[in-house]
Amino acid sequence: MKITIHKNEIEISRIADFNLKKTFECGQCFRWDADKNGSYTGVAFNRVIKARSCNDSIYLSCNEDELESIWRNYFDLDRDYAAIREQLCIDDFMQKATDYGMGIRILRQDKWEALCSFIISQNNNIPRIKSIINSLCREYGDEIKFEGNKYYSFPSSDILAYLTPEKLAPLRCGYRAEYIIRSAKAISGGEINLDALTACDPDYTRAELKKLYGVGDKVADCVMLFGLHMLGAFPLDVWMKRAVAKHYGSGFDPNIFSPYAGIAQQYIFHYTRNTTF
Repeated sequence: MKITIHKNEIEISRIADFNLKKTFECGQCFRWDADKNGSYTGVAFNRVIKARSCNDSIYLSCNEDELESIWRNYFDLDRDYAAIREQLCIDDFMQKATDYGMGIRILRQDKWEALCSFIISQNNNIPRIKSIINSLCREYGDEIKFEGNKYYSFPSSDILAYLTPEKLAPLRCGYRAEYIIRSAKAISGGEINLDALTACDPDYTRAELKKLYGVGDKVADCVMLFGLHMLGAFPLDVWMKRAVAKHYGSGFDPNIFSPYAGIAQQYIFHYTRNTTF
């Protein structure tokens, strides 16, 4: 990987496995949007950033300090995904899935934002999830101006903990409103410490997350993978259940992909959702 400092952008070249579209549209995040030129603008950690690709380079609209303090970690830039793909090619199906998903990187998202977002994601489609999250941020987040437009940070658990389901009703998140508020209270009050859970045993972490009202196995595993960056987590939704049943049978154990079951999950999910198999 080579980093070049330009006037208004950072250029990242000589990096394998970084495709913006696949990374931002594979279902792991909800606050990145593409423009007509294929550039993406996203909000994370109270910052707005534009990312674009040209030839074999990725360009980020940030300075060097921001790259090192936020975005290098967020984009997981120092991980060798090409080597991981090779390790995950245990059969013909995974060869196809990893080839198709080449370029996906697992983002290191804010832990609370990931928890709240995947609570909202339950029994929901991606456009509606994004709409609810954008409304939530616009109503309760802080305004951020970027390139003449207004964006909004993700509201903290401290802010959402004081709301009522009636206050969230205009966002049209339905029964999830109570889940959001009760989880916000648990996080804000210290009942659950997301930072501490990152270093815990996965089974313990999953059990702790499931203590939150409305959080089951799938949401817990999504939070572990996309928020706590526990790469052994293996979320199972309808697409994933179909895929593993077809290719691995009822005795499937995600540990066959250890220690990168979560990355394998994203390759399988992306491939299964976008192709016939």
